[in-house]
Amino acid sequence: PVQRAKGSEILFGIAPCALALSQARRELFRLFLKQSGGSARPAMSEFVLQATARGVPVLHVAGRELDALCGGRLHQGVCLEAAPLRFRSLEEAGKPHLGDAEGRSRQLIWLVLEQIQDPMNLGALLRSAYFLGVDRVVASHRNSCPLTPTVSKASAGAMEVFDVYSTDDLQSFLKAKTAEGWEVVGTVSKPEDVEDVPVISCLEFQWNKPIIVVIGSEGEGLSMETQLLCHRMLAIPPGRALHPGIESLNVSVATGESSSEHKGTKLPTSV
Repeated sequence: PVQRAKGSEILFGIAPCALALSQARRELFRLFLKQSGGSARPAMSEFVLQATARGVPVLHVAGRELDALCGGRLHQGVCLEAAPLRFRSLEEAGKPHLGDAEGRSRQLIWLVLEQIQDPMNLGALLRSAYFLGVDRVVASHRNSCPLTPTVSKASAGAMEVFDVYSTDDLQSFLKAKTAEGWEVVGTVSKPEDVEDVPVISCLEFQWNKPIIVVIGSEGEGLSMETQLLCHRMLAIPPGRALHPGIESLNVSVATGESSSEHKGTKLPTSV
């Protein structure tokens, strides 16, 4: 068995490993490539060049050793031993200037995640947020999935280039942003379960100020404490009568819809 550096983890898959090598946000220890009986694939040759430029040792190993390194996950012939990525604290983030996003051509949009626990969902959320231009992602620290190699693989490597922040006190964070002039918009799959907060369809939603879209956990949705801090709740109308048990979108799919653009304006929606 390959002996790993203390505290290291194993990234797996072409996109996460390539982006981790190129971005230099982690301490990197060793690159593992699957032995090839013939000529090396161009992608593998590029990995060797990147690793050599960074001073990272390259080991060519049997496929079964790669399987063991990443616990049998789909590695595509590449694994990278590296130090873990951590959530960044909000204190590390520079304070955004409201209305300055892309030269005032659009308003800021932040995505806030409350207790997202599934690493595949978190990775898909980060992939959608990065692709669709979300300015910042903030996760609640309590009961949330850490930034694991599985999250990086599910994000297609977006986790390697996109800072993810966390907060120990989500409710206080939302109150502070409201006081700064932001609109806080929650998401809901069953509008009838919401009390004391207006619920509208995402198709009707428009805004003219910086906005925070809050996504709740896979099982419970938003906590009641968080719901009551939202100015509005958004729902995605279904396209048909739904069979019991299939009554909502997957959280990562809904978030992709949440950050999509319509007539130049991003339209948040629900889980």
